[in-house]
Amino acid sequence: MTVRRLSILGVGLLGGSMGLAARRVWPACRVVGYGHRQSSLDRALALGAIDEAFTDAPRAVDGADLVVLCTPVGTFESLLTSIAPTLASGAIVTDVGSTKRSVVTAAERILPAGVRFVGSHPMSGSEKRGVEFSRADLFQGATCVVTPTPRTDPDALRDVEQFWRALGMNLRTLSPDDHDRLLADVSHLPHVLAAALVTMQDDSGLDVCGKGFIDATRIASGDGALWSDILIDNRANLRASVERVKQALDHAVTLIEADNPEALQAWLNSAARRRDALLERRAGGSETARNEAVSKGQGPVTPV
Repeated sequence: MTVRRLSILGVGLLGGSMGLAARRVWPACRVVGYGHRQSSLDRALALGAIDEAFTDAPRAVDGADLVVLCTPVGTFESLLTSIAPTLASGAIVTDVGSTKRSVVTAAERILPAGVRFVGSHPMSGSEKRGVEFSRADLFQGATCVVTPTPRTDPDALRDVEQFWRALGMNLRTLSPDDHDRLLADVSHLPHVLAAALVTMQDDSGLDVCGKGFIDATRIASGDGALWSDILIDNRANLRASVERVKQALDHAVTLIEADNPEALQAWLNSAARRRDALLERRAGGSETARNEAVSKGQGPVTPV
């Protein structure tokens, strides 16, 4: 897919990195950014992440052949409603949301005939936010999950897959429902656990915490507004994930209280081996290995 005019709605870390990467792959591509704050758009322009900036979404998508929603998932439906009348026939719309069922359903209901939608979730990024942290290589080697439905146009799906591959990503295909179920376990639940670990501490505990605590709670530094949208949107799957982790913690307590070091060590070592195997698969770098990891709920977990 050759992108001539790319509209990025939401120019933060992911949107800015996308603009930088797209301009590297397609030097003739005109990258247009949309955002609420002119100051953020000005930074994106200064960094070279976008060529044009608008605080009006319909103007930002006028004439675009590819539109990518990079705002929080809670804004997707209203944003789609806003841009629908302006989108050109033949345009493709995709997104970077960490939940898929709701945006796919909304897009199929709202977008006019002739405008094609393909759900996407590029699983790259960090706990940092803001266009100033953008990197042209952010997507290199990471996994992007695409979530077609029976209504997805095959040519649009092919073009969106080519777009993400051109940015350096490996592709995995899941249904919207399977995506949300798996991501509840490997992305959304870990964020809740990291936040819980931080909020349960008193100040005296935080005064003596070490690197292990800092590493385990890194993602708690994420944007609360973005994450609250994700957690609420995927609440049914997340509720089931929380119940399973409660069972795992109860099992750990049972092993500890049984004063059985061998059984406890076996449980801990099993977890260590499974994590080490995941890291080895990642180090292998093959698309097959990454696809297998995502299908088992062990793929990259940094959300958008």
